[in-house]
Amino acid sequence: MQPVRNDIHNSPIPVLCQSCEARHQGFCGALTPEQLLALSRHTRRVHHDAGDELLADAEPITSYGNVLHGVVKLSKILEDGRQQVVGLQFAPDLLGRLFANESRVTAEAASDVDLCLVPKAAMETLVRENPALEHRVMLQTLRELDEARDWMVTLGRKTAAEKVASFLYLIASHIDPTGEVTTFDLPLGRGDIGDFLGLTIETVSRQMTKLKADGVVEIENHRHVSVPDLARLRVRCG
Repeated sequence: MQPVRNDIHNSPIPVLCQSCEARHQGFCGALTPEQLLALSRHTRRVHHDAGDELLADAEPITSYGNVLHGVVKLSKILEDGRQQVVGLQFAPDLLGRLFANESRVTAEAASDVDLCLVPKAAMETLVRENPALEHRVMLQTLRELDEARDWMVTLGRKTAAEKVASFLYLIASHIDPTGEVTTFDLPLGRGDIGDFLGLTIETVSRQMTKLKADGVVEIENHRHVSVPDLARLRVRCG
């Protein structure tokens, strides 16, 4: 008897999930094919252009988003309009705080972003019933907490040069964790980078120019960055 091929026509995994690059690394990696199939009945994939608001501060949370592609900017906006960028999310991060009634940050598409949206009730029920999924989400949350603590050190103790290098390393290491030659478009403009690092636009531009002059990075058209040697960039992070 010939073995049954596990292709898109007979696989228990939904077709959309089979083509998802974030499935194995994201929270979906903890689900069985049957659970993925059940969850797919509630999920939908959406695309947002750069600059679109995904979630407003104090907005009721009705769904969670698994980041499939692109970069999400998280920020807090003061009453007088001043903005502080407080974090970035990449694939396969989970957008939205589990079991919270409302958002504590404003989420915006820093680049073109693809999300897999899961209704709040469906996601929270699945987490309660699936210890492996709960563990996967907890590990992601703890990783984000560790990154936030590391970033506190960056903001509080590092020089301007080390801050800009750390920002570029943050992007590069998420785009390509293997450390190969990494090329990406900056998801933030100079102003937002300054907000994220607590620096002026002029200082950000000056430090970018120095890194380029030293051959640590290559920059074209102000946004397109290549990192020939990720280890060398990391040294410049302090």
